[in-house]
Amino acid sequence: MDYCIEQQMDLQQKLAILADAAKYDVACTSSGVDRKNTGQGIGNCISPGICHSFSADGRCISLLKILFTNECIFDCKYCINRRSNDVPRASFTPQEVCDLTIGFYRRNYIEGLFLSSGILKSPDVTMDLLYQTLYKLREEYHFQGYIHVKAIPGADAELIERTGYLADRMSVNLELPTAEGLRSLAPQKQRPKMLSPIRQVQAARRQNKNELALYRHAPKFVPAGQSTQMIIGATGESDWQIMKVAEHMYRKYEMKRVFYSAFLRVNEDSLLPVLPGGPPLLREHRLYQADWLLRYYGFGTDELLTEDKPNFNLLLDPKCDWALRHLDLFPVEVTKADYFTLLRVPGIGYRSAQRIVKARKLGTLSYDNLKKMGVVLKRAVYFIVCGGKQMYPVKLDEDYILRNMLDRKERPPGSPDLSDYRQLTLFDDPRFSV
Repeated sequence: MDYCIEQQMDLQQKLAILADAAKYDVACTSSGVDRKNTGQGIGNCISPGICHSFSADGRCISLLKILFTNECIFDCKYCINRRSNDVPRASFTPQEVCDLTIGFYRRNYIEGLFLSSGILKSPDVTMDLLYQTLYKLREEYHFQGYIHVKAIPGADAELIERTGYLADRMSVNLELPTAEGLRSLAPQKQRPKMLSPIRQVQAARRQNKNELALYRHAPKFVPAGQSTQMIIGATGESDWQIMKVAEHMYRKYEMKRVFYSAFLRVNEDSLLPVLPGGPPLLREHRLYQADWLLRYYGFGTDELLTEDKPNFNLLLDPKCDWALRHLDLFPVEVTKADYFTLLRVPGIGYRSAQRIVKARKLGTLSYDNLKKMGVVLKRAVYFIVCGGKQMYPVKLDEDYILRNMLDRKERPPGSPDLSDYRQLTLFDDPRFSV
Protein backbone atom coordinates (compact mmCIF):
# COMPACT_ATOMS: atom_id res chain seq x y z
CA MET A 1 0.00 0.00 0.00
CA ASP A 2 1.30 3.47 -0.88
CA TYR A 3 1.01 6.42 1.48
CA CYS A 4 1.52 10.09 0.76
CA ILE A 5 4.41 11.38 2.89
CA GLU A 6 5.12 15.08 2.63
CA GLN A 7 8.46 15.94 1.01
CA GLN A 8 9.08 19.42 2.45
CA MET A 9 12.76 18.93 3.35
CA ASP A 10 15.78 17.15 2.01
CA LEU A 11 17.08 13.85 3.31
CA GLN A 12 19.85 15.44 5.38
CA GLN A 13 17.35 17.60 7.28
CA LYS A 14 15.11 14.61 7.93
CA LEU A 15 18.04 12.58 9.19
CA ALA A 16 19.05 15.34 11.62
CA ILE A 17 15.52 15.50 13.08
CA LEU A 18 14.72 11.78 13.20
CA ALA A 19 18.12 10.59 14.43
CA ASP A 20 17.95 13.14 17.27
CA ALA A 21 14.38 12.08 18.11
CA ALA A 22 15.49 8.43 18.40
CA LYS A 23 18.00 9.13 21.19
CA TYR A 24 15.33 8.71 23.89
CA ASP A 25 14.78 5.07 22.96
CA VAL A 26 17.48 3.06 24.76
CA ALA A 27 16.26 -0.41 23.81
CA CYS A 28 19.22 -1.04 21.54
CA THR A 29 21.43 -3.99 22.35
CA SER A 30 23.58 -6.80 20.96
CA SER A 31 22.16 -8.52 17.92
CA GLY A 32 22.20 -11.95 19.53
CA VAL A 33 22.06 -13.67 16.15
CA ASP A 34 24.61 -14.89 13.61
CA ARG A 35 23.90 -14.74 9.88
CA LYS A 36 26.59 -15.34 7.29
CA ASN A 37 26.48 -13.62 3.94
CA THR A 38 25.06 -15.97 1.33
CA GLY A 39 27.04 -14.36 -1.47
CA GLN A 40 23.81 -13.05 -3.00
CA GLY A 41 23.37 -9.89 -0.93
CA ILE A 42 25.04 -7.22 1.17
CA GLY A 43 26.12 -7.45 4.79
CA ASN A 44 25.99 -10.10 7.47
CA CYS A 45 25.08 -10.28 11.14
CA ILE A 46 27.34 -11.27 14.03
CA SER A 47 26.08 -12.04 17.50
CA PRO A 48 28.16 -9.42 19.39
CA GLY A 49 27.00 -6.53 17.17
CA ILE A 50 26.00 -3.68 19.52
CA CYS A 51 24.88 -0.08 19.11
CA HIS A 52 27.81 2.21 19.99
CA SER A 53 29.98 -0.47 21.52
CA PHE A 54 32.62 -3.07 20.68
CA SER A 55 32.41 -6.54 19.19
CA ALA A 56 34.20 -9.55 20.66
CA ASP A 57 37.18 -9.01 18.34
CA GLY A 58 37.61 -5.39 19.46
CA ARG A 59 35.99 -3.61 16.51
CA CYS A 60 33.86 -0.54 17.22
CA ILE A 61 30.50 -1.08 15.55
CA SER A 62 27.17 0.68 15.51
CA LEU A 63 23.63 0.77 14.21
CA LEU A 64 21.83 3.46 12.29
CA LYS A 65 19.31 4.48 14.96
CA ILE A 66 16.39 6.52 13.63
CA LEU A 67 12.66 7.07 13.86
CA PHE A 68 10.65 6.48 10.72
CA THR A 69 8.60 9.51 11.76
CA ASN A 70 8.27 11.78 14.77
CA GLU A 71 4.67 12.55 13.87
CA CYS A 72 2.38 11.01 16.48
CA ILE A 73 -1.35 10.82 17.13
CA PHE A 74 -0.76 10.34 20.88
CA ASP A 75 -0.17 13.03 23.48
CA CYS A 76 1.92 11.27 26.15
CA LYS A 77 2.97 13.76 28.84
CA TYR A 78 6.63 12.61 28.94
CA CYS A 79 7.33 12.38 25.20
CA ILE A 80 9.10 15.09 23.21
CA ASN A 81 7.23 13.94 20.09
CA ARG A 82 3.76 14.18 21.61
CA ARG A 83 1.04 15.61 19.40
CA SER A 84 0.70 18.90 21.31
CA ASN A 85 4.41 19.81 21.13
CA ASP A 86 5.53 22.41 18.63
CA VAL A 87 8.64 20.64 17.31
CA PRO A 88 9.96 20.19 13.76
CA ARG A 89 8.25 17.18 12.21
CA ALA A 90 9.57 14.86 9.55
CA SER A 91 8.88 11.45 8.04
CA PHE A 92 11.02 9.18 5.92
CA THR A 93 9.75 7.12 3.03
CA PRO A 94 10.66 3.42 2.92
CA GLN A 95 12.97 4.20 0.00
CA GLU A 96 14.80 6.91 1.96
CA VAL A 97 15.47 4.57 4.89
CA CYS A 98 16.83 1.99 2.45
CA ASP A 99 19.07 4.58 0.77
CA LEU A 100 20.46 5.70 4.14
CA THR A 101 21.02 2.17 5.43
CA ILE A 102 22.73 0.85 2.32
CA GLY A 103 24.73 4.04 1.83
CA PHE A 104 26.02 4.05 5.42
CA TYR A 105 26.73 0.31 5.31
CA ARG A 106 28.81 0.58 2.16
CA ARG A 107 30.84 3.36 3.78
CA ASN A 108 31.42 1.05 6.79
CA TYR A 109 29.64 3.48 9.13
CA ILE A 110 27.11 0.95 10.44
CA GLU A 111 26.48 -2.76 10.74
CA GLY A 112 22.74 -2.67 11.06
CA LEU A 113 19.54 -0.69 11.52
CA PHE A 114 17.49 0.25 14.59
CA LEU A 115 14.11 1.51 13.35
CA SER A 116 11.49 2.92 15.68
CA SER A 117 8.63 5.31 14.96
CA GLY A 118 5.95 7.62 16.20
CA ILE A 119 2.39 6.70 15.23
CA LEU A 120 1.60 8.20 11.84
CA LYS A 121 -2.19 8.35 11.22
CA SER A 122 -2.84 4.96 12.83
CA PRO A 123 -0.98 1.90 14.16
CA ASP A 124 -1.82 -0.05 10.98
CA VAL A 125 -0.48 2.66 8.67
CA THR A 126 2.75 2.94 10.70
CA MET A 127 3.31 -0.82 10.93
CA ASP A 128 2.71 -1.20 7.20
CA LEU A 129 5.31 1.47 6.41
CA LEU A 130 7.83 -0.29 8.65
CA TYR A 131 7.05 -3.58 6.91
CA GLN A 132 7.50 -2.00 3.48
CA THR A 133 10.87 -0.64 4.58
CA LEU A 134 12.15 -3.97 5.83
CA TYR A 135 10.78 -5.80 2.78
CA LYS A 136 12.67 -3.46 0.47
CA LEU A 137 15.88 -3.87 2.45
CA ARG A 138 15.72 -7.66 2.55
CA GLU A 139 14.17 -8.51 -0.83
CA GLU A 140 15.18 -5.68 -3.16
CA TYR A 141 18.53 -4.64 -1.69
CA HIS A 142 19.31 -8.11 -0.26
CA PHE A 143 20.55 -6.57 2.98
CA GLN A 144 21.55 -9.35 5.37
CA GLY A 145 22.73 -7.21 8.29
CA TYR A 146 21.08 -6.79 11.67
CA ILE A 147 17.67 -5.08 11.91
CA HIS A 148 15.83 -4.15 15.10
CA VAL A 149 12.31 -2.81 14.55
CA LYS A 150 9.39 -1.76 16.74
CA ALA A 151 6.14 -3.70 16.81
CA ILE A 152 3.38 -1.09 16.99
CA PRO A 153 0.70 -1.83 19.64
CA GLY A 154 -2.75 -1.93 18.09
CA ALA A 155 -1.47 -2.81 14.62
CA ASP A 156 -2.89 -5.71 12.62
CA ALA A 157 -1.43 -9.03 13.77
CA GLU A 158 -0.67 -10.12 10.18
CA LEU A 159 1.48 -7.02 9.62
CA ILE A 160 3.45 -7.74 12.80
CA GLU A 161 3.95 -11.36 11.75
CA ARG A 162 5.18 -10.42 8.27
CA THR A 163 7.58 -7.90 9.74
CA GLY A 164 8.84 -10.46 12.26
CA TYR A 165 10.13 -12.71 9.48
CA LEU A 166 12.21 -9.81 8.15
CA ALA A 167 13.60 -8.48 11.46
CA ASP A 168 16.22 -9.89 13.80
CA ARG A 169 14.75 -8.35 16.92
CA MET A 170 11.42 -6.70 17.72
CA SER A 171 10.46 -4.62 20.71
CA VAL A 172 7.39 -3.06 22.28
CA ASN A 173 7.97 -0.41 24.93
CA LEU A 174 5.91 -0.75 28.11
CA GLU A 175 6.64 2.98 28.55
CA LEU A 176 5.87 3.03 32.31
CA PRO A 177 6.17 0.21 34.85
CA THR A 178 2.50 0.03 35.87
CA ALA A 179 -0.91 0.44 34.26
CA GLU A 180 -1.71 3.14 36.83
CA GLY A 181 1.27 5.21 35.73
CA LEU A 182 0.28 4.74 32.11
CA ARG A 183 -3.24 5.98 32.80
CA SER A 184 -1.93 9.14 34.44
CA LEU A 185 0.71 10.15 31.87
CA ALA A 186 -0.38 8.36 28.67
CA PRO A 187 -4.16 7.86 28.96
CA GLN A 188 -4.52 7.13 25.23
CA LYS A 189 -2.44 3.98 25.61
CA GLN A 190 -3.64 0.78 27.24
CA ARG A 191 -1.46 -1.93 28.78
CA PRO A 192 -3.44 -4.82 27.18
CA LYS A 193 -2.74 -3.38 23.71
CA MET A 194 0.98 -3.23 24.54
CA LEU A 195 1.05 -6.80 25.79
CA SER A 196 -0.84 -8.16 22.78
CA PRO A 197 2.05 -7.94 20.25
CA ILE A 198 4.47 -9.18 22.93
CA ARG A 199 2.34 -12.30 23.36
CA GLN A 200 2.04 -12.66 19.58
CA VAL A 201 5.80 -12.52 19.05
CA GLN A 202 6.37 -14.99 21.90
CA ALA A 203 3.84 -17.48 20.49
CA ALA A 204 5.17 -17.12 16.93
CA ARG A 205 8.76 -17.67 18.11
CA ARG A 206 7.74 -20.90 19.86
CA GLN A 207 5.94 -22.13 16.77
CA ASN A 208 8.90 -21.15 14.60
CA LYS A 209 11.26 -23.21 16.77
CA ASN A 210 9.08 -26.26 16.15
CA GLU A 211 9.07 -25.58 12.39
CA LEU A 212 12.86 -25.20 12.37
CA ALA A 213 13.15 -28.59 14.08
CA LEU A 214 11.13 -30.15 11.24
CA TYR A 215 12.21 -28.08 8.26
CA ARG A 216 15.84 -27.04 8.08
CA HIS A 217 15.25 -24.11 5.71
CA ALA A 218 12.20 -22.62 7.40
CA PRO A 219 12.43 -18.80 7.69
CA LYS A 220 13.38 -17.55 11.13
CA PHE A 221 10.95 -15.40 13.09
CA VAL A 222 12.59 -12.69 15.23
CA PRO A 223 15.68 -14.88 15.84
CA ALA A 224 17.24 -12.44 18.36
CA GLY A 225 14.08 -12.31 20.47
CA GLN A 226 12.22 -9.29 21.78
CA SER A 227 12.93 -6.55 24.29
CA THR A 228 11.07 -3.75 26.07
CA GLN A 229 11.77 -0.49 27.89
CA MET A 230 10.42 1.34 30.96
CA ILE A 231 10.83 4.98 31.95
CA ILE A 232 12.10 5.28 35.52
CA GLY A 233 11.20 8.18 37.80
CA ALA A 234 8.28 9.70 35.89
CA THR A 235 5.80 7.99 38.20
CA GLY A 236 6.05 6.89 41.81
CA GLU A 237 6.76 3.17 41.52
CA SER A 238 9.37 1.74 43.85
CA ASP A 239 12.38 -0.26 42.67
CA TRP A 240 10.66 -3.39 44.02
CA GLN A 241 7.63 -2.78 41.78
CA ILE A 242 9.83 -2.09 38.75
CA MET A 243 11.90 -5.23 39.25
CA LYS A 244 8.74 -7.29 39.78
CA VAL A 245 7.52 -6.14 36.36
CA ALA A 246 10.91 -6.96 34.80
CA GLU A 247 10.98 -10.39 36.43
CA HIS A 248 7.46 -11.05 35.12
CA MET A 249 8.51 -10.07 31.57
CA TYR A 250 11.50 -12.42 31.68
CA ARG A 251 9.64 -15.39 33.11
CA LYS A 252 6.22 -15.14 31.46
CA TYR A 253 7.09 -13.57 28.10
CA GLU A 254 10.65 -14.90 27.63
CA MET A 255 11.91 -11.36 27.10
CA LYS A 256 15.57 -11.09 26.03
CA ARG A 257 16.16 -7.71 27.66
CA VAL A 258 14.30 -5.17 29.76
CA PHE A 259 15.74 -1.66 29.49
CA TYR A 260 15.42 1.15 32.01
CA SER A 261 15.47 4.79 30.95
CA ALA A 262 15.94 7.50 33.59
CA PHE A 263 13.15 10.07 33.27
CA LEU A 264 14.24 13.22 31.51
CA ARG A 265 11.84 16.15 31.83
CA VAL A 266 11.65 17.34 28.21
CA ASN A 267 8.15 18.83 28.56
CA GLU A 268 6.59 21.32 30.94
CA ASP A 269 3.54 19.65 32.44
CA SER A 270 1.99 19.79 35.90
CA LEU A 271 1.64 15.99 35.96
CA LEU A 272 5.36 15.43 35.45
CA PRO A 273 7.63 15.34 38.51
CA VAL A 274 10.36 17.90 39.05
CA LEU A 275 13.47 16.00 40.11
CA PRO A 276 15.91 18.36 41.89
CA GLY A 277 18.90 16.19 41.12
CA GLY A 278 18.03 15.77 37.45
CA PRO A 279 17.48 12.39 35.76
CA PRO A 280 17.84 9.49 38.26
CA LEU A 281 20.87 8.03 36.50
CA LEU A 282 22.30 6.29 39.57
CA ARG A 283 18.95 4.66 40.24
CA GLU A 284 18.86 3.51 36.62
CA HIS A 285 22.36 2.06 37.09
CA ARG A 286 21.27 0.08 40.17
CA LEU A 287 18.27 -1.31 38.29
CA TYR A 288 20.53 -2.52 35.48
CA GLN A 289 22.82 -4.18 38.04
CA ALA A 290 19.84 -5.90 39.66
CA ASP A 291 18.53 -6.92 36.25
CA TRP A 292 21.87 -8.62 35.60
CA LEU A 293 21.49 -10.51 38.88
CA LEU A 294 18.06 -11.74 37.79
CA ARG A 295 19.25 -12.95 34.40
CA TYR A 296 22.66 -14.43 35.17
CA TYR A 297 23.11 -14.92 38.91
CA GLY A 298 19.97 -16.77 39.97
CA PHE A 299 18.58 -14.03 42.21
CA GLY A 300 14.89 -13.26 42.59
CA THR A 301 13.42 -9.81 43.14
CA ASP A 302 12.17 -10.74 46.61
CA GLU A 303 15.72 -11.60 47.66
CA LEU A 304 17.02 -8.19 46.69
CA LEU A 305 14.07 -6.06 47.82
CA THR A 306 10.89 -6.33 49.83
CA GLU A 307 7.77 -4.23 50.32
CA ASP A 308 9.31 -3.05 53.60
CA LYS A 309 12.63 -2.22 51.86
CA PRO A 310 11.36 -1.30 48.38
CA ASN A 311 14.30 0.70 47.00
CA PHE A 312 17.94 -0.07 46.29
CA ASN A 313 20.74 1.41 48.33
CA LEU A 314 22.27 4.02 46.04
CA LEU A 315 25.61 3.74 47.83
CA LEU A 316 26.07 0.00 47.23
CA ASP A 317 25.47 -2.25 44.28
CA PRO A 318 22.55 -4.68 44.88
CA LYS A 319 24.78 -7.74 45.26
CA CYS A 320 26.94 -6.14 47.97
CA ASP A 321 23.83 -4.84 49.71
CA TRP A 322 22.33 -8.34 49.71
CA ALA A 323 25.55 -9.87 51.04
CA LEU A 324 25.74 -7.39 53.94
CA ARG A 325 22.21 -8.39 54.94
CA HIS A 326 23.14 -12.10 54.83
CA LEU A 327 26.51 -12.25 56.56
CA ASP A 328 25.46 -15.54 58.13
CA LEU A 329 26.13 -17.17 54.72
CA PHE A 330 29.75 -15.99 54.65
CA PRO A 331 32.68 -16.46 54.42
CA VAL A 332 32.57 -18.81 51.44
CA GLU A 333 35.39 -21.30 50.89
CA VAL A 334 36.21 -20.82 47.21
CA THR A 335 38.00 -24.17 46.94
CA LYS A 336 34.82 -26.07 47.84
CA ALA A 337 31.73 -23.91 47.22
CA ASP A 338 29.48 -24.87 44.32
CA TYR A 339 29.04 -22.64 41.29
CA PHE A 340 25.75 -21.08 42.42
CA THR A 341 27.16 -20.20 45.84
CA LEU A 342 30.17 -18.55 44.21
CA LEU A 343 27.83 -16.44 42.07
CA ARG A 344 26.48 -14.80 45.22
CA VAL A 345 29.84 -13.56 46.41
CA PRO A 346 30.43 -9.84 45.71
CA GLY A 347 33.36 -9.45 43.35
CA ILE A 348 32.86 -12.85 41.68
CA GLY A 349 31.15 -12.72 38.29
CA TYR A 350 29.65 -15.63 36.40
CA ARG A 351 32.74 -15.99 34.21
CA SER A 352 35.19 -15.91 37.11
CA ALA A 353 32.96 -18.42 38.96
CA GLN A 354 33.19 -20.75 35.97
CA ARG A 355 36.98 -20.36 35.92
CA ILE A 356 37.24 -21.13 39.64
CA VAL A 357 35.19 -24.32 39.29
CA LYS A 358 37.35 -25.51 36.37
CA ALA A 359 40.71 -24.47 37.84
CA ARG A 360 40.31 -26.12 41.23
CA LYS A 361 39.94 -29.51 39.52
CA LEU A 362 43.48 -29.13 38.23
CA GLY A 363 45.26 -27.92 41.35
CA THR A 364 45.20 -25.66 44.37
CA LEU A 365 43.99 -22.06 44.28
CA SER A 366 45.61 -18.93 45.69
CA TYR A 367 44.51 -15.32 45.91
CA ASP A 368 46.86 -14.51 43.05
CA ASN A 369 45.08 -17.13 40.96
CA LEU A 370 41.71 -15.61 41.83
CA LYS A 371 42.89 -12.16 40.78
CA LYS A 372 44.07 -13.51 37.42
CA MET A 373 40.67 -15.15 36.94
CA GLY A 374 38.96 -11.78 37.18
CA VAL A 375 37.78 -11.84 40.80
CA VAL A 376 37.50 -8.28 42.19
CA LEU A 377 39.33 -8.95 45.43
CA LYS A 378 38.73 -5.51 46.92
CA ARG A 379 35.08 -6.59 47.27
CA ALA A 380 35.38 -10.36 47.54
CA VAL A 381 38.05 -10.33 50.27
CA TYR A 382 35.43 -9.67 52.98
CA PHE A 383 33.30 -12.65 51.96
CA ILE A 384 35.72 -15.46 51.06
CA VAL A 385 38.47 -17.66 52.36
CA CYS A 386 40.86 -19.61 50.15
CA GLY A 387 42.22 -22.82 51.59
CA GLY A 388 40.84 -21.81 54.97
CA LYS A 389 42.83 -18.54 55.02
CA GLN A 390 41.89 -14.91 54.58
CA MET A 391 43.88 -12.79 52.15
CA TYR A 392 44.57 -10.45 55.10
CA PRO A 393 42.80 -9.98 58.43
CA VAL A 394 39.29 -8.56 57.96
CA LYS A 395 36.26 -8.56 60.21
CA LEU A 396 32.97 -10.13 59.13
CA ASP A 397 31.13 -7.13 60.52
CA GLU A 398 28.53 -5.07 58.64
CA ASP A 399 29.74 -1.66 59.83
CA TYR A 400 33.38 -2.51 59.18
CA ILE A 401 32.73 -3.83 55.66
CA LEU A 402 30.37 -0.99 54.80
CA ARG A 403 32.84 1.66 55.94
CA ASN A 404 35.60 0.16 53.79
CA MET A 405 33.36 -0.33 50.75
CA LEU A 406 32.21 3.27 50.92
CA ASP A 407 35.71 4.60 50.66
CA ARG A 408 35.81 7.57 48.28
CA LYS A 409 37.57 5.56 45.59
CA GLU A 410 34.74 3.03 45.59
CA ARG A 411 31.80 5.43 45.35
CA PRO A 412 30.15 5.65 41.91
CA PRO A 413 30.00 9.04 40.15
CA GLY A 414 27.05 11.13 41.29
CA SER A 415 26.41 9.28 44.53
CA PRO A 416 25.89 11.31 47.71
CA ASP A 417 28.92 11.73 49.94
CA LEU A 418 27.81 9.65 52.92
CA SER A 419 30.86 7.49 53.10
CA ASP A 420 31.84 7.99 56.73
CA TYR A 421 29.54 6.67 59.45
CA ARG A 422 31.97 7.36 62.32
CA GLN A 423 31.33 10.02 64.94
CA LEU A 424 33.09 13.13 63.65
CA THR A 425 35.60 15.08 65.75
CA LEU A 426 37.35 18.39 65.21
CA PHE A 427 40.44 16.45 64.14
CA ASP A 428 38.55 15.17 61.10
CA ASP A 429 38.16 18.70 59.77
CA PRO A 430 41.17 19.81 57.69
CA ARG A 431 40.59 23.41 58.76
CA PHE A 432 41.69 22.42 62.27
CA SER A 433 44.65 20.22 61.32
CA VAL A 434 48.10 21.42 62.38
